[in-house]
Amino acid sequence: MKKLILGIIALATISAHAQNNIRSSVSGNIETNLQVLNEDTLIGAFAPKEKAVMNTVMNINGSVGKFRAGVRLESYLPAIAGYPNFYTGTGLGYRYAEYAGDQLNIKVGNFYEQFGNGLALRSYENSALGIDNAFDGVNIKFIPRKGIEIKGLMGRQRYKFENGVVVKSNGIIRGLDGDINLNALIPSFGESKFKVTIGGSFVSRFQSVNDTTPPIVNIYAGRIDMRYKRFTLGAEYGYKGPDPALQNGFVYNTGHGALVNLGYSQKGLGIILTARSFDNFQFRADKKIVGNQLTTNFLPATTNNHTYNLAGTLYPYAANPSGEVAYQLDVLYTIPKKSKLGGKYGTKLHLNVAVATDHVRHKSGVNFAENGVTYIGRPYDMKDSLYNFDFNMHVSRKFSKKWKASAHYYHFIFNNTVNPVTLLAKGYIKADVGVIELQYKISRKHSVRGELQALFTEKDRGNWAAALLEYPISPTWFFAIQDQYNYGHPDSALQLHYLLGSFGYIHNQTRFIFSYGKQRAGIVCVGGVCRPVPATNGINFTMTHSF
Repeated sequence: MKKLILGIIALATISAHAQNNIRSSVSGNIETNLQVLNEDTLIGAFAPKEKAVMNTVMNINGSVGKFRAGVRLESYLPAIAGYPNFYTGTGLGYRYAEYAGDQLNIKVGNFYEQFGNGLALRSYENSALGIDNAFDGVNIKFIPRKGIEIKGLMGRQRYKFENGVVVKSNGIIRGLDGDINLNALIPSFGESKFKVTIGGSFVSRFQSVNDTTPPIVNIYAGRIDMRYKRFTLGAEYGYKGPDPALQNGFVYNTGHGALVNLGYSQKGLGIILTARSFDNFQFRADKKIVGNQLTTNFLPATTNNHTYNLAGTLYPYAANPSGEVAYQLDVLYTIPKKSKLGGKYGTKLHLNVAVATDHVRHKSGVNFAENGVTYIGRPYDMKDSLYNFDFNMHVSRKFSKKWKASAHYYHFIFNNTVNPVTLLAKGYIKADVGVIELQYKISRKHSVRGELQALFTEKDRGNWAAALLEYPISPTWFFAIQDQYNYGHPDSALQLHYLLGSFGYIHNQTRFIFSYGKQRAGIVCVGGVCRPVPATNGINFTMTHSF
């Protein structure tokens, strides 16, 4: 397979040179992350027996005319700290061949796909989280006429990368999805200010095992997106049939997933209200797997991904896979420039409120001994039991051509019993975070940026303070130093500083980043999926190159 794919790329390049009227290209990128780690018992950092660990990934893609092919080579010798331990060895992690016509697209081999909002199906790769659930099979997309798109796929998902070999799921996933844009399909409706797109999905898993559980489990989903002038409304609902699996204790409950987004926008103002309801809706390519592996569908988060360190990595919340009801309000407003409050350049305000609660489990009429159903769940039927509350507000302003500043406040109520992120606290953790950021442009190529952060809580490891100073020299160099200080830890011996220094150099399409110091343990969340990151003490070197 390696020789076949590389041969296709080479053939594409040679053919393109021979035929000037056929467009061709070869592109790709490489990323290497090397760590040399030290043991530090105070912060809980360990040094592997190899001392040095490394992740390296290279992507190569080639095309000639309407044909494309590509490979991804991966190497984990072993994987960097905190990465899933099933990433080991060196080998071919991804390969595909594709025909991309005007109406028909066929990809054979590995591919990623998403139906709608992902409630029924979403496969993707995220190196920061160590997640890769690519399909291995066939993916077909067909546009029979303007306004209609149909997708169909069948394949097994990537389970792990072990000793340089991709191990695939036992279950086979089959899926069908369609979208109809009514404005494009109906000529008389084409110029209307009322825009409507409807869609639907069907996803099925076949897995034959030696037990009494059903070999086939299905998800059905329907969605609609509407726009009228400044208003938008998007909704999707999914139903999952009985899916006895390890993740739900092998019960025969059905599941549902509902997502509604209502938005309004005009110049200087944007408002989005999101409502979400899940119950027993996580779907996998293998009924005997838990964790972040082999997830076939996606439970989108209703909380923002906070970028500042203390706010984003100590008590982050994404979603409770067993079920929840959640709401989020997001408001962005710009005070007009040249007004008393807006100043010369205007002032940006951002308010965000998110809440997630448990859902009601109705017991009436349920006979577990007879049908294996433990309760009945209904969409948006919420309980008083709080999972997470997240209130945050932000103000940013440009004062002159040289000065910018922003201020941020966060208030969290986090249920550590339901979604544990620390062993030092039980029940609700209440925390307040304040951040001030300043930026000063020294000259056209030189600038400086600073952050001051503080987190206050009476539980877990107590109060924190953090400071960051960055000095970029555009477009080639940057330097940074940061310190996180856990001055409020209940154990005075653990009131530690986490000092980290780094610098980087950029040359054309190559970037080098070098850092040395301590990084505390925390949680990293991206797009509604989280994973714990261990404490480290040592050197980190990253190189990226595109071609």
